[in-house]
Amino acid sequence: MTPSAKNSKVTLIGAGLVGSLLATLLAQRGFEVEVFERRPDPRTHGFLGGRSINLALAERGLRALRQAGLADNVLAQAVMMRGRMVHALDGTTNLQRYGLDDSEVIRSVSRGGLNILLLDAAERAGAKLHFDAAMAGADFAGGTITLANPDGTTRNHHANLLLGCDGAGSALRAAMLKHADLGERIEPLGHGYRELEIPSPGSGRFALEPHALHIWPRGHYMCIALPNTEGNFTVTLFLPAEGAYPSFATLPDVGAARAFFDAQFPDALASMPTFDADWNAHPVGQLATLYLDRWHLDGRALLLGDAAHAIVPFHGQGMNCGFEDAVELATLLAALPSKPAAVFAEFERRRKPDADAIAAMSQANYIEMRDGVADPHYLLKRELAAALTERAPTHFMSRYRMVSFTAIPYATCVTRERAQAALMESLLAGHDSLDGINLDAAATRVRAELPPLPQGA
Repeated sequence: MTPSAKNSKVTLIGAGLVGSLLATLLAQRGFEVEVFERRPDPRTHGFLGGRSINLALAERGLRALRQAGLADNVLAQAVMMRGRMVHALDGTTNLQRYGLDDSEVIRSVSRGGLNILLLDAAERAGAKLHFDAAMAGADFAGGTITLANPDGTTRNHHANLLLGCDGAGSALRAAMLKHADLGERIEPLGHGYRELEIPSPGSGRFALEPHALHIWPRGHYMCIALPNTEGNFTVTLFLPAEGAYPSFATLPDVGAARAFFDAQFPDALASMPTFDADWNAHPVGQLATLYLDRWHLDGRALLLGDAAHAIVPFHGQGMNCGFEDAVELATLLAALPSKPAAVFAEFERRRKPDADAIAAMSQANYIEMRDGVADPHYLLKRELAAALTERAPTHFMSRYRMVSFTAIPYATCVTRERAQAALMESLLAGHDSLDGINLDAAATRVRAELPPLPQGA
């Protein structure tokens, strides 16, 4: 449906990943889209984003990009990751596949490179992009926003439909909170992160296996490395912010940090010739989960992506979830452009349970990544899960595969995983290996006790 003239104009705050994709999707559906971004244009000034942790592109994100006709272009600048390459303290490694084969992989993409690609797509679709335009306030009754210029002056802009895609520190959310109680809750993780790099040895070669997410799990903390197309790896240390050693508070300088890496991640440190410079150049980032009870003000303003539900990055789903938001909202607005209040309410009703679910799963996956991947019982459950998947593929799928390789709603993934986990624990009771378990009988029990998985999701 072509939007009516009255409701064809949409104002987006934020030209990051979700904002630029949403701008593309709406412009393709006939809306007049203007996007305001506080940062300068990264295509001319370089990428100056906030968190620059590499992003994991999964099936949900790819589905959204296909809708915009961009999937092939994005895949051309991504690196396939088959699974977690777990690095033990003694230097041995073990690849734990994400899926059954190479049809089930995730891909490492550069935040900056992807953002630039999406900005170009938004402009080609007809969206108007305005940079160095920070939102400074909003008059929701009058339907205007105030924008701050780099020279300190301000200007007003009429905003018929106002959509906030401006991230965890959303200026639009701050303005909405002055107008109404959204039930905002921010839960710090208590752990921070610091970025480092494993450079390419040269000629685009990789110092480590390129088709894996490398992880050094060490109990209450971990280090990870994601590949880039240039041959280098973005390395991220996740560590408690404060407390007893080790924490960021107990690593006051680069000397202490180097000694810590030499003791805990020696094989990684051996491939990091710029460790000292990287440590000094990158501050500690903070991690938290954002919850809101309400995402919109009737039909005037709506938040989506990280502006509505920022999550910790340990399931690799922040971007993928935000892209799902963009597709859902663009579809709803195109179907009912004359009733934005109804659209915003329906969008929140559909997406909020899934946003809450992936927030919970992301926190749980941090514990799994830093602790579970080296735990014998966890590895036994993985082995059993693989056996049940092979024997009952229509009734059993691991949580990670449901989240990463299907579009089964996140909330459904949570409830399904709980049922499957309880059944597996029952099957494993009294066993420390699969040798004494009749796997065919176990698969029969799975088919009897669990409904078939959603098809085509």
